[in-house]
Amino acid sequence: MAQEYMTSPKQPPPLNIAHSDISVKVSCIDSTCRLDIPMGPFLQPDYVGKDRLLGPCFAFLIEHPSKKPILFDLAIRKDWDKLPSYPKWVELKWGIDVKKDVAEILKENGVDVDGGAVEAIIWSHHHWDHVGNPQTFPSSTSLVVGPGFMAAHTPGYPKRPDSTLLESDFEGRQVREIGFQQGSDGLKIGRFNALDYFGDGSFYLLDTPGHSVGHMCGLARTTTKPDTFVFMGGDASHHGGEFRPTEYLPLPKELNPAPPKRRGRGICPGHLLADINPHGSATKPMYYVTKLLSHDKEVADWTIDGLGEFDAHENVLLLLAHDDAVIDPQELDFYPKPLNDWYEKGVGKRVKWLFLGDLEQAAKAKEKGEKAFSWGTRP
Repeated sequence: MAQEYMTSPKQPPPLNIAHSDISVKVSCIDSTCRLDIPMGPFLQPDYVGKDRLLGPCFAFLIEHPSKKPILFDLAIRKDWDKLPSYPKWVELKWGIDVKKDVAEILKENGVDVDGGAVEAIIWSHHHWDHVGNPQTFPSSTSLVVGPGFMAAHTPGYPKRPDSTLLESDFEGRQVREIGFQQGSDGLKIGRFNALDYFGDGSFYLLDTPGHSVGHMCGLARTTTKPDTFVFMGGDASHHGGEFRPTEYLPLPKELNPAPPKRRGRGICPGHLLADINPHGSATKPMYYVTKLLSHDKEVADWTIDGLGEFDAHENVLLLLAHDDAVIDPQELDFYPKPLNDWYEKGVGKRVKWLFLGDLEQAAKAKEKGEKAFSWGTRP
């Protein structure tokens, strides 16, 4: 395997996930949301030709073999003009396009949403592009939030004028705030405190702080022989370049297939990307999150490092909520198709380095002897 990479990869830390014979059916929902916002304020450095953060907003349907389905995130509500932050987004000229609510997508595919088919909605965190519109679900569908969420983010607007949430999101609905056990008494998966949601090893919530108070990720077991998993990253990271490459997953010597923008021109040599890495390295990330995108940047960096440890395990498919590398065009199966056969289909290896297509123009600039990137507000 070492011959595949520009340098020999180190063994990633063990994740220590206990085996289970129970898996869940996992579907990634293309919520029809598309974002187009400036990249520089949120991720650094500024690469030539990549000044916009483009992306979808994914939600996940998790179907247990003997329990009611749950959702992880709800993306953006279709009537996002009703949110208290709407005037700010108009002023900033952010591109926000939403065609359907997640509930509408589920109904189109035969899910009895109004009849209470969905047991719970798990919010990865409180931001508007993840909480959707809970009112499109009956009051029997509960909300699940991370540690410290209620104290930090409630009550909602208008009871709390500066809140980005609506008080109507909570009205008449049970809200469960997750508490992760700490230290030797608690469950840990990788570096993160964890909760076995169904109590059978099929789906875990992970305590992934830094981006926001109460931020959580999801980890779903998609097969049991072998054990494979889908990691639902929420906003723990916003771009694959924040946790790739690493010492556990260095840049490959050749990108084959090449990123989409380069296809048709042969194999992409890995050294082109190492040459534009901020450290000139094949083992350090291409991007860094800024303080503006972090509640606590130091903790956010720690969490992102943890994502890199999961990502280096070939039996884990790590999907971020805004991962534009896997959509437009679609690079994996989306709802109503399940994702469970992702490993068998080789999806993980195929999509791992597609984000590098964003750096095509920077690589060209470097080949011409020009600057590939510059630092804005350095993280």
